[in-house]
Amino acid sequence: MSTPEERPNPDDALARARAAREQMAAALTEDQEPDPDEFLGWQPIWKRPRKPKSKAAKKAELRKQRKRLQEAAKRRLAAANSRRPRSRQNRIGNAAARRDARALSRVRHSNAWLW
Repeated sequence: MSTPEERPNPDDALARARAAREQMAAALTEDQEPDPDEFLGWQPIWKRPRKPKSKAAKKAELRKQRKRLQEAAKRRLAAANSRRPRSRQNRIGNAAARRDARALSRVRHSNAWLW
């Protein structure tokens, strides 16, 4: 157990806190936002200052986005069309495999082999 001499005096701590009150208040009230002209290096998007885009910049961005989406649609269409003309042999094979699978599943779900 500690003796009363080792414990800090609460009145003394309170007096020190009251003495530093003005200094802490000054640190909190000073302008913490940096100057707009000052370069701060890389910052994440949510901390960067907002500057509104001009109409021309907005339209250019939308134009680029529209072009990008149209090119993607063309690529998707070309990819879908490239798989379109399948060979007849391939289709017959797939249909036969489907037919076999269907017959096997019918047999499996019936009790045909139990007698």
